[in-house]
Amino acid sequence: MTGENVGGGNAVIAENPALEENAVLAVRYGHRVTSYGEMYLNYSLYGEPDADLDIAYYFWIIRHGRRVTLVDTGFAPEVGDRRGRVHYTTPAQALPALGIDPADVASIVITHAHWDHIGNIGQFPQAELVLTEAEYDFWTSPMAARAHFAAHSEAGEIAELERARREGRVTLFNRELTLAPGIELVEVGGHTPGQLIVLAATSEASTAVLASDALHFYAEAERDRPFAVVADLPAMYRAYDLLGELAGQPGTHLVAGHDPLVSERFAAHPAGPGLVDLGAPR
Repeated sequence: MTGENVGGGNAVIAENPALEENAVLAVRYGHRVTSYGEMYLNYSLYGEPDADLDIAYYFWIIRHGRRVTLVDTGFAPEVGDRRGRVHYTTPAQALPALGIDPADVASIVITHAHWDHIGNIGQFPQAELVLTEAEYDFWTSPMAARAHFAAHSEAGEIAELERARREGRVTLFNRELTLAPGIELVEVGGHTPGQLIVLAATSEASTAVLASDALHFYAEAERDRPFAVVADLPAMYRAYDLLGELAGQPGTHLVAGHDPLVSERFAAHPAGPGLVDLGAPR
């Protein structure tokens, strides 16, 4: 993928850079300028003027030895174009540039089934898909067709999930699951009925908490400001509390799902722009 623009600007990922045998990366694959008023629930309550707000789009790569796990797959380029998002790459394009064959992806963790998190699962027709039972059941139910839910999903992508389940490639769980040594999945709900977070070991003494959309922006938890898209507000607050407790544990670092500040709180990965080394907090 020489010349593939991953992080914006003119920089590129080098051809076949070395990727550590134990690595957890955030890949920034898209961008949008929105506003505080659009992103925060009842923003007028805070008595602050509205302003532009950058939102980053990420998917995540966990490599533990020979095992490669994706956390979410971003949005499909054609869907991003239709919805007015800038995009740079997809997982199937980004992985070979890191020396990873897409066919070597053992599992894809689906943190939730919104369009910007499951848009490219079709690029991995053999991979196991892992998500909560509550998430799968909701998005395949009639309730998901109601306008305020349907606005955040793509019917074709939900159909892809259903097809994968018929093929026996979907693993559903409740509450908690140890996916593999060093990868723990925890159901939190809130943003969607079955939203999950991922605790990924980056070393023997360090863990990255991939919050995905349980924490779009750090300010949600740090300033107690819920996100605008919510299925269960009390559950969203409880998720913030849990993330705060995790952040207080030694060697544990929160990774927000859409916050450009991720690139400031963690070091850049040397393989190229748009790649953040979640094992190297600043």
